[in-house]
Amino acid sequence: MVAVPSTSLLPTAIVGASGYTGAELLRLLLLHPRIEITSISAGRAAGRSLAEVYPQFRDRLSLPIESFDAKAVAAVAEVAFVALPHAQSAKVVDELRAEGLAVVDLSADFRLRDVAVYDEWYGADDATHPAPHRMAEAVYGLPELYRDEIANAKLVAAPGCYPTSVILAVAPLLKAGLVGPKGLIVDAKSGVSGAGRNPSQVAHFPEVGEGVRAYKVAGTHRHTPEMEQELAAICGRPVRLTFTPHLVPMSRGILSCVYSEATSADVSTQSLQTTLEDFYHDKPFVSVLGQDALPDTSFVRGSNRVHVAVRYDERAERVVSFAAIDNLCKGSSGQAIQCLNLMRGWDEELGLQAVATFP
Repeated sequence: MVAVPSTSLLPTAIVGASGYTGAELLRLLLLHPRIEITSISAGRAAGRSLAEVYPQFRDRLSLPIESFDAKAVAAVAEVAFVALPHAQSAKVVDELRAEGLAVVDLSADFRLRDVAVYDEWYGADDATHPAPHRMAEAVYGLPELYRDEIANAKLVAAPGCYPTSVILAVAPLLKAGLVGPKGLIVDAKSGVSGAGRNPSQVAHFPEVGEGVRAYKVAGTHRHTPEMEQELAAICGRPVRLTFTPHLVPMSRGILSCVYSEATSADVSTQSLQTTLEDFYHDKPFVSVLGQDALPDTSFVRGSNRVHVAVRYDERAERVVSFAAIDNLCKGSSGQAIQCLNLMRGWDEELGLQAVATFP
């Protein structure tokens, strides 16, 4: 039995609060009308005040950052968001679930359904998944595809930022059979915050400030099997894709372009457009743009919005679909809160109605 404070608000913990996704969770949850943040923990930042680590929270949240202890979290919280790196997260999630907490995990540890696939892509030095017995319990946290399953879940695996944009760009077209599962090409651009907060040369401003670079190409990026898994599930056939991510000199945002082969000469931009509109008509965070506009990361920044669009290249007989998201919001923390709303039976949009910041 989980012990919780006597309050009408939902007592909520954040584990891994010192990273970018943890900070985004704090920012969004402080504005959520049904949430009370009762515990924040982190590793290296333990013992410091939140304002020391992130000055934007000065006079907004006075909780200290503590070292993680599952029983201590369970004493003050009913649900937890876990924003830790892969492999570190699974053990923490397992401990929290053993204490009876519902968990939304933002790592990759429970996104893949096959433990062998996880070990192949995320294992190191012959290491295996830290909590494989929890994998069958986890629901993939993309509400546009798994709304009902998320509503009944106790453990949700929030998707990666690249997979969120790619899946939402092309899944409706695969499901409708307008494009085929072979020969998919994904060209995606991401802001530097996707690399995390720990200092590294790849995210150092002089290294990225004046250029665009591809990285982890030719089937080596760890998000590849996650995208293939979910796209295969929606079309019922194996999917193999070529994924080329790029780092661009901006803090936030992802723009994904997906190139696919039309399955029929009858495919047209209008039929593709109608398919997207029909699929997303009841998905509150997805806007299908018309033929006069294309997605731009500038217009989703800081929001849980997704802008999608599609075009048919008749000359090449290829379909090009697009999606723009904020990698820290819809690609991570905002989507995690969207999942929690569903898990609690609340309005899916609760606490996430903010309009994108522009300029």
